[in-house]
Amino acid sequence: MPTTITVDGIPVRVLFSKRKSLKLQVTDRGEVRLEAPVGISSETIIRFVQEHRNWILKKREIILKRDPKVTKREFVSGESFLYLGRYYRLKLVDNQREPLIWKDGWFYLSKKHRDNAREVFIRWYRKQAKIIIPKRVRWYALLGGFKYNRVFITNAKKRWGSYTGNGNLNFSWRLVMAPMGAIDYVVVHELVHTLEPRHTPEFWGKVKVLLPDYEKWKSWLDEYGYILTNII
Repeated sequence: MPTTITVDGIPVRVLFSKRKSLKLQVTDRGEVRLEAPVGISSETIIRFVQEHRNWILKKREIILKRDPKVTKREFVSGESFLYLGRYYRLKLVDNQREPLIWKDGWFYLSKKHRDNAREVFIRWYRKQAKIIIPKRVRWYALLGGFKYNRVFITNAKKRWGSYTGNGNLNFSWRLVMAPMGAIDYVVVHELVHTLEPRHTPEFWGKVKVLLPDYEKWKSWLDEYGYILTNII
């Protein structure tokens, strides 16, 4: 059963599971959650939270500063949509065969598809993700000598990317709304996991070799990633 404890003034909701290690998370509402192995001692849990206290406080501060006005789009002319870190305005048009076109710094949406515009945009983003992300994976895999099996584009909202034990790499299509630097950070992050399963100093050292400014893009996703999951 879940339980709530308070560590140094921080309420922490602890959920016990069959996992073998501790997993800490700060939700979009600022709630601190900790997944812990069944049978682990309360002393170990408290010590783990204390060791990550600064990270928790920083993460919660970022969340509390978020703009509450970020809402789903209405798909009307003049609205702005993200693509590769920039906003582009939307125009509703007649007599356009394609449901959605991006050109000359504008998104053009056929009026015939206004009622299913959200699905149209998601299909378009997924298509771009299937083009852009595998290219970046191939580039960094060649650069760093990494081996992987296949690249999958997913609908994930909680994880930008993941590496599976069978060599597959998963990436959320929402990443194509982020700047290319943020995409590269997630790509490199998951490729390094093919060699280093945990976030050890060696892991971050390998990330830094391939992406010296990775901390900038990691911070960007921490601070602005919520927009990618809420804007559409």
